[in-house]
Amino acid sequence: MARTRYAPDRGLTVRMTATMFLLGLVFVAFVALIIGIMSAAHTSSAAIVLVAVVFGGGLAIASLFWSDKIALAAAGAQLVSPREAPELHGMVDRLCALADMDKPKVAIARSPMPNAFATGRNSKNSVLCVTTAMLDGHLNLTREELEGVLAHELSHVAHKDVQVMTIASLLAIIAGLLVRFAFYSELFGGGRRGNDNQNAALVMLGIMAVSVVVYAVSFLLIRLLSRYRELAADRSGALLTGQPSALKSALIKVSGGMARIPNQDLRAAEPLNAFYFAPAMKLSGGGGGGLSRIFSTHPTLERRIQELDKIQKQLGQVAPR
Repeated sequence: MARTRYAPDRGLTVRMTATMFLLGLVFVAFVALIIGIMSAAHTSSAAIVLVAVVFGGGLAIASLFWSDKIALAAAGAQLVSPREAPELHGMVDRLCALADMDKPKVAIARSPMPNAFATGRNSKNSVLCVTTAMLDGHLNLTREELEGVLAHELSHVAHKDVQVMTIASLLAIIAGLLVRFAFYSELFGGGRRGNDNQNAALVMLGIMAVSVVVYAVSFLLIRLLSRYRELAADRSGALLTGQPSALKSALIKVSGGMARIPNQDLRAAEPLNAFYFAPAMKLSGGGGGGLSRIFSTHPTLERRIQELDKIQKQLGQVAPR
């Protein structure tokens, strides 16, 4: 696997593991509370929980197995052959050889937004997509800078980040389904003894109060995990190419190019934010306010640059001014 070529970042690994553990605790607590509330109201909860788990798991599995097709369709991208894009394929070939991983399918999306993404459940079933704005020369990306971007994206595939984020999101999906199933169960009197409307109202209030807390906590933890994965991909990409300064320069150029994209185009691209090399959003000053940082799928540009500077020092290289 490609990870064997990267120096381990134990700090990030510990933080990502702790985040996944907290997500698991939140889910278990949520299920326990839902079962407790519904049992107190004399409703049959086991079947509801089972249906939510099966249905939610099915949705997650479907999105995992077809994530590459879904992402390509959303981006309006087309697969390209080595003959159609020889230079791009050549860079991907070189990086996959360095990382000792299977080569993904390569696609290009016609878009004025300079960006790239990779998705797929594993290296044999994955796709790497680059927008035309990354390749048309307007950003003046050097070959080394573009390779840094591609190495970042390939590391997501090598480390199975789509699987990790699907598992993390599965908890929230099932929690959301449980809320809906519980709501309709009570709404249509499923398993209710008698016609105690006041008791039913209290049950609904309890479920909704718990769901609000669970959704908020799960959302924040998933976004935190996503930001950790981006930092890990930056580190992996920089170490794979041995040129953290090139990735840093690419980040600055791409972020600058994104700042010139109209708001309506950025909003249209937001569904793919979790996949993109740089998020489709306007950054102000230090990367946005406190709330935007917490809700973002990516770390701030400043944080990513700081981490790349640290890697450059670890490699004994002098950071360019």
